[in-house]
Amino acid sequence: MMPLSLAEVGEVNVIKKVSGRPEIKQHLENMGFVVGSDVTVISEVQGNIIVNVKNVRVAIGKEMANKIMI
Repeated sequence: MMPLSLAEVGEVNVIKKVSGRPEIKQHLENMGFVVGSDVTVISEVQGNIIVNVKNVRVAIGKEMANKIMI
């Protein structure tokens, strides 16, 4: 397992774990970051990571990406 922030651009990964405080976990799950879902890093811009999860593009900060394990 590794954090989403270390994933290669264009590589499809499966979310294995979402960590953090309960409200952070809930926020990430509401955005589609649920265990078992596919996630693809589209690009990385100024420390923010743009990912495709559940057919939606989402931008998250590196700190949030470190809470998502793939």
